[in-house]
Formats: sequence, structure tokens, C-alpha cells
Amino acid sequence: MRMRKMKNTRLQPALFCLLIACATGARAEDTPSAGVPAQPADAAATPAAATPAAAEAPAQPAADSARDALQQKEGDASTEKNLEEVFQSAEKSYSLLKKGKVALQYDVDYSYYRDSRIDIAISSNSSSLTRFRIEEDAQHTFSNNFDISYGVRNNLTLSAGLPLVTKFDTQSDLSTTGLGDISLGLRWQPVPLKRGLPSTTLFASLSTATGDSPFEINLSDDLATGKGYYSLSMGGSMSKVADPIVLFASVSYVTNTRISGLDQARGGRNLETVEPGDSLGGSMGLAYALNYDVSVTASYQQSYSFSSTYYFANNEYVSTAASTSSSISFALGLRTNPKRIINVNLGYGLTEDSPDVSLGFSMPIDFLGSDEE
Repeated sequence: MRMRKMKNTRLQPALFCLLIACATGARAEDTPSAGVPAQPADAAATPAAATPAAAEAPAQPAADSARDALQQKEGDASTEKNLEEVFQSAEKSYSLLKKGKVALQYDVDYSYYRDSRIDIAISSNSSSLTRFRIEEDAQHTFSNNFDISYGVRNNLTLSAGLPLVTKFDTQSDLSTTGLGDISLGLRWQPVPLKRGLPSTTLFASLSTATGDSPFEINLSDDLATGKGYYSLSMGGSMSKVADPIVLFASVSYVTNTRISGLDQARGGRNLETVEPGDSLGGSMGLAYALNYDVSVTASYQQSYSFSSTYYFANNEYVSTAASTSSSISFALGLRTNPKRIINVNLGYGLTEDSPDVSLGFSMPIDFLGSDEE
């Protein structure tokens, strides 16, 4: 009996501690955490709408406000449509109009060209050098061009360009203003555009000789406003929208007509016939939309011109060397309203046969309508 009584005595402290722990845990659940005020007993039973704090919506985080500001609003152009519009406004050879639509575009371009040429004359009797001099040529050219386009079909657009040219030659102190070479063109999309595939456009352009020809003027007193011969250019272009950029590239071939019946004094001889060399060209670049109102375009152009031949009296002729012209240009597009995008571009010549600097500005004229769906 004594041994059993001693065992029961040892279990009592353990049972007492267990009861105390359970009671302490129960009180801890009912006690509010440190720093948190206790709620009244009837607070949990109060409906949420009855309390002022619950009636007000929680404050919107700053991140959500910024996200909402960047989201497209009603009336904004979609990303893909905006990319197409800003790209086609900067690169007109890639654009097409809907059937029956008419668009009028105004472009003003400035180019600066400086070159040094060697002018020599050789006596036909003694084959001796009679003149040797270096001529400096620096010309400023301003071209105002009105381009009108008409959508014959959804995949066929006709266009015509009317240029007004002003030239200044600072070295010879000459200037002129007159009509340039009028051009006619067409753009055709042979394959309907499908999502995920690049857009393909074929184009052709005829450049007339309506401007003052450089082969018919007095070189010491006048400046030319045209090239003096007809040109036919043909080519194709491709573009691909890869949000947020548009990738594009094109190739073209230009053939020129022969000019005969001339009688121009050049270097002591009379120029009678000119055979301008054909040329092969290409370009590539990308357009990037910074947002729905601002875009930038960068492109590279290069052309290779075959040799030209000049025929003089007495069966003399001179053939020029082939030349390469290349330049890089950048354009900034600004959407001033839903129907108008203006472009400002800057070009820089990379070879001797390219203009040293070129600047341009273009904008649509809205009163003839726009290409809205």
C-alpha cells in the first residue's frame, strides 16, 4: 500500500502542470495581441456595411494607378493599327488606300550637296592640255511636292506627284525656281494580308522630264530643276509587324531613256546624245512606336548606278565610271490628331555621290478624306 501511494503522489504535479498549461492557452486565445486594441464583444456581430471603415473602398495602390494610366483608352488606335499608320506615313511606297479613298500628301525636302570637280580641256590639234582647274560645287535644293493617291481597289493604289523645285548654287551665285519632274505611280498587293505573315507590295513609277533639263540649259547661267530624261522604276517591298516594331525592306530597278538631238557646249565640245546608266537599289529599316502618339523610323538606302555615256560631235564619246550612293536616315512621327501624322526626317550621305545632308517634312491634307475604316 505504501508503494502504490508513493506512485500516485508523483503523478499529481504532472497533472497539475497540464491543467495550468491548458488554462493559459485558452486565455491566450481570448487576449488580443500586443499593440492591437481589443474589439468589443458585439463588434463581430455588427454588419460590415454599418461601419464607416467598411463602407469606404480601400485606397488604390500607386502601381494600379500607373497601370490604368498606361492602358489603352477608348478612342485610342490599337497597337497594330498605330504601327501600320505611322510606318506607312513615313514610307509611302508601302502604303495602300481602301477602294474609293483619296489622300493628299504634302512634302518639303531640303538637300545640301558639295563636291569638287576637275575641269580640263585638251586641244584637238596638238593633244595638249589647254585648261586645268578645280571647280567647287555647293548646291542647296528645296523641293515642295504634292502627292495625290487614289484607291482603285483595296489592293491597288494609283498616285501622282507634282514637285516645285528651288535651287541655290553658292559657288556660282546662281538660283532658279520651277517645275520639277512629274511622276506617276502604282502600288499593288498581289497576296491578301494574313495575320502572322509579312505584307508584300509591288510598285512601279514613271518619272517624266518636265523639269528644266541639265543637258539643255546654259551651264554658266542656269540651274536645272529636273534630270532631263524619263525613268521607269519597278520593285517590290515587304514589311512585318512585330509589336512594337515594323521591319521593312525593298528592292528596285530603274531604267532610263536615251536622249538625243542635243546641242550643248561642254568643255569646248558639243554634246549631242546621252545614254544614262540604269541603277539597282535597295533599302531596309525599322519603325518603332514609342506610344500611340510618337514613333521613330530608321532606314538605310543604297543604289548602284551603271556607267553613263556622253556622245559629242566628231564621233567622240566619254563613259563615266559606275557609282554607288548610300545614305542613312531617321524620321520622327507625331500624331497630332486621330487622322493626322506628321513626319520630320534627317538623312546623312555616306558616299561622295550622295547628298551630304537632307532634311524633310511631310503631312497629310485632310480635306480630301482619310483612310479610315
